[in-house]
Amino acid sequence: MPFTIDLFLYGKVARYAKEPTGYGFANLKLSVKDNATMADILDLLKIPTEERGITFINGSLSAMPGLQPDLTHVLKNGDRVAFFDLISMWPFQYRHGAMMVDELAKALSGPEGKGLHHSYGPEQG
Repeated sequence: MPFTIDLFLYGKVARYAKEPTGYGFANLKLSVKDNATMADILDLLKIPTEERGITFINGSLSAMPGLQPDLTHVLKNGDRVAFFDLISMWPFQYRHGAMMVDELAKALSGPEGKGLHHSYGPEQG
């Protein structure tokens, strides 16, 4: 059964909405299929995932530039999703204390070295 999500597009990603709601953003009530994922939303609007920066689902951080483990996150009726463009930055000091969806929390805590750092040495690029 289809359901609705409340989608906000900020900055340059707002151009993927047929009609922007205001200057630099769009708000869509998007009807999606049951068990729709974040990847389905991106496909529906034809937004390349690499064009989005920080992303929130119901106020919880779900993706950042270069780290987007939320593509398989299953959405629910009434979920509120916000995509920011790549030039919209979020203050670093809040990233470690932000609520996150399970997929992002797992990706950041894994042994693969994808965790965030305050500063990077030459060996870390």
